Amino acid sequence: MLNMGRPNILVIPFPAQGHVMPLMELSHILVDRGFKITFLNTEFNHDRVVAAARLDKNDEGFIRMMSIPDGLDVGEDRTNLGKLSDMMKDVMPVYLKDLITKLNASKNVDDRITCVLADVSMGWTLEVASKMNIRRAGFFPAAGGLLAMTLHVPKLIEAGIIRPDGTLNKSQMIKLSPTIPAFNADNFVWLCMGESAIKPIFNLIVRNNEAVNLAEYFICNSFYELEPSIFKMIPNLKPIGPLLASSRLANFWSEDSTCLSWLDEQPARSVIYVAFGSFTVFNKQQFDELAIGLELSGKPFLWVVRPDLTEGPNDVYPDGFEKRVAGRGRMVGWAPQREVLAHPSIACFVTHCGWNSTMEGVSTGVPLLTWPYFADQFLNQSYICDIWKVGLRLKDDDNGIISRDEIKKKVDGLLEDKGIKARVLKLKEIAINNVSKSGASFKNFEDFVNGIK
Repeated sequence: MLNMGRPNILVIPFPAQGHVMPLMELSHILVDRGFKITFLNTEFNHDRVVAAARLDKNDEGFIRMMSIPDGLDVGEDRTNLGKLSDMMKDVMPVYLKDLITKLNASKNVDDRITCVLADVSMGWTLEVASKMNIRRAGFFPAAGGLLAMTLHVPKLIEAGIIRPDGTLNKSQMIKLSPTIPAFNADNFVWLCMGESAIKPIFNLIVRNNEAVNLAEYFICNSFYELEPSIFKMIPNLKPIGPLLASSRLANFWSEDSTCLSWLDEQPARSVIYVAFGSFTVFNKQQFDELAIGLELSGKPFLWVVRPDLTEGPNDVYPDGFEKRVAGRGRMVGWAPQREVLAHPSIACFVTHCGWNSTMEGVSTGVPLLTWPYFADQFLNQSYICDIWKVGLRLKDDDNGIISRDEIKKKVDGLLEDKGIKARVLKLKEIAINNVSKSGASFKNFEDFVNGIK
């Protein structure tokens, strides 16, 4: 058979775009190394990914998309990450065990799972694999600094900074090492997802911290020079990044690749690229301030206006806005971000500071304007602005709004800052070297591949 002799890896992401994307890219790379992949989404996300998929023909037959229920009913709010996490850990382990049992009883040996590669945000998957005596690898999709912070939870409780239920006891700045940004305790990841999510997300993190010990291999999307002290603090964590989204990826939304032709028509290093990932939501006032700020910049811009970017209808731009910017503004529902950032017309990136976007911006040498929304994005902002110094913060006013004047001022300041441009181009060079054949990330990945084969 076509697939005979390929070890079959079961890949399981947390059901969010920023988790699915790097694991899908990693899956394609593993196919290139001779593996077969069974990619397991929740049923809800499976339908979205398949609908928007652009799978490489060379990978057909080697990546199989499967799904199991997440425990929520049809129509329930899956942006409620606290409830989603609770339901997943209660419901999905049984489905996962049954699926593996079924695949491993198949007469077709190519269906049988030889290893589980799990997002450690889904630590219970490693518990299931361990009980079934299946080989296990953990993947951490965010900054190593976030992992270090979560692994310090017992010490944070001991120090009286947080209570045993995860709520904050004492607001203060925390610095784990010289190369990890000072971190505001108010921005602990579990405290930035809404009050109802604090307890379930905190409990999930505590459980995940324990499950990590079950992984035989532990890899992440970073590289040594970005977070040097992290890999001394967590010696079993091996960076294999940057993992860069390719045109082979499946997203939650269909990409509008016509924006690339539009970029071809723009002058070199002239375009402001604006994108906020899959979770950020703006109210009408903030949406309007952003629109007018882009207009006031006087520069061409490509703005990703996701179908659910605003609390209300997102096709209601400020009066006359679309007509006024028609010659230099392009709005799309979703963009092929890696290709956009690598385009020579891009001058800067207004970003929510998700880790994938951060890695893509750094790896393409694009200066960053930072606008975090929740979770680990505040930590990533600190890396960008305070440690690597490759971007500037957008600051909100007394009403919590980032104004049009602030946007214009920071765009101008970023584009005039030669130091930022030089530093981000240096990081780009380091990133590319890491994934070249002599690079540290490449060698770590080869060790991982040889180990699980």
